[in-house]
Amino acid sequence: MTACAIEGGTAGAATAADPGPETAGPGPDGPGETGETGERGEPVGGGEPAGVGEPVGAGSRAPGTPPAPDVPHAPGTAHVPDVLTLTADGAYGARLTAAPAPPGGQRAWYPERWTLDGPEPYAVPLPLNQPEEPDAQVVPLADGRVLIRRRVADRQTFSLLYPTGPVTGELALGAVECEGMVLLPPSPDGRSVYGLTAGDHSSLLWLVAGGSFGPELVAEVPGHCSGGVWLDRAGRMLALDRRPAGGGPVKAVAVDLERNGEVTPLLQIAPASDDRLLLADADSGLLLIRSNAPGHDRLGWGVLGSCLPVRFPECLRPADVAVTPFAVQPGQMLMPESCAVALRMDGPAGSWVGIWRPQGRRLHQVAAPEGWSAGAGFWSRDGVLHLPYANASTPCG
Repeated sequence: MTACAIEGGTAGAATAADPGPETAGPGPDGPGETGETGERGEPVGGGEPAGVGEPVGAGSRAPGTPPAPDVPHAPGTAHVPDVLTLTADGAYGARLTAAPAPPGGQRAWYPERWTLDGPEPYAVPLPLNQPEEPDAQVVPLADGRVLIRRRVADRQTFSLLYPTGPVTGELALGAVECEGMVLLPPSPDGRSVYGLTAGDHSSLLWLVAGGSFGPELVAEVPGHCSGGVWLDRAGRMLALDRRPAGGGPVKAVAVDLERNGEVTPLLQIAPASDDRLLLADADSGLLLIRSNAPGHDRLGWGVLGSCLPVRFPECLRPADVAVTPFAVQPGQMLMPESCAVALRMDGPAGSWVGIWRPQGRRLHQVAAPEGWSAGAGFWSRDGVLHLPYANASTPCG
């Protein structure tokens, strides 16, 4: 897909265009709605998804109340412990966590695996003989094992962790000599994990789990790359946000992992705009995009393989709130406008949940469970949003 225009005008004109008035709902002061308006200011759009307006999960915290301690940082920042990473199907999760530190002491970090596809969710701690560093990163696999990346001097080492009775088993996979690496979201195939090392002139993509002989280099992409969004169910097509080696705007590109990392353009909204891909749904083709083509950073949506313009709904830019999509309802074959999208809402009061459908043209804001791992969650095919959380009364919910 090459998205080459903005709804309501050409890409070039939209760059300097006035984005128009805002219509905001209750926002961080309480669950509510943010709707788009017609020419006369009347709300337009579809009805309310089932369940919207009620708190999500047990022990919900209404938006506007103080956040719980150790609230994770906003998406896009460096990896921080206690953030839960989910497999593509939502069956397993993994995070780096720790028991509360004694007065004056330090927290002892260890990996933890969550099982979410049974009748009741439960967590299994995976500690080893010594605590982990807080900059370690964990990713769950579809077979229940957990990959951990550790930094040791100027190397990145990788192991698979799994419970074996009362102890934790560890299978070493090897190491890559580099100063820094970020693990990408779990592959849809459930068994592969990729890592990205970004340089000024080129970025290296490594298969660190799921290969035959330990970590292996699978692609070198010219330019400085970030992000990482899967475009298909097979784990073949990966989208990265790339800045050219000589400088210039960031554009999302598609990397074909079965053709030696062949790179093709994916987003081109305006020649000078930064166009990043945040989320994609393989069933419907729905794409969630962040671009400054309208004049400043806006959240928009398009369709993979379509020549239709990218749309930037007014309801997705509530005042003083950062909005980041984190889950799309699967199973909506070729019906992108009917997909439910879950969004993380970050404001001065903390984090809560937004629910939006392209055809509804209205943002519904609801409370999150107390202790929600902000930005983590998944949709079932029948439209139920699952939000993992942990608090003093529920260690795994």
